[in-house]
Amino acid sequence: MDEMLNSLIVNVREMMAKRELRECEKIIRQAMSDYPDNAIPHNLMGLLYEKKGDHLGAMKHFRAAWALDPSYHPALMNLDSFGTVFSNKIFIFDETDEESAVVSKQKMPQTGGEVKRCIS
Repeated sequence: MDEMLNSLIVNVREMMAKRELRECEKIIRQAMSDYPDNAIPHNLMGLLYEKKGDHLGAMKHFRAAWALDPSYHPALMNLDSFGTVFSNKIFIFDETDEESAVVSKQKMPQTGGEVKRCIS
């Protein structure tokens, strides 16, 4: 992976932790411009949108990342994580986050696939 993209991932992770979301969006947009055919900036934008509460925008960017590179696991894992009714809200920035996501997913209570509707 390109050193600039590695640096981008580290910076975005830190900025999101500090809630510097406006500046974070600027550097991701610049990366999308610099690397238009790369899945990483789209995956990061999806995470940023999810952090900002824009679930629909996040899913669009996760799908764009996956379309650009179907072998890029973080995008696929974010689609899986945030695309379910009972999302575990685990942010996958890069491949190093995949193992922790699998462990967390195993700890989640099983619902048996059953969704109950409450009518008041």
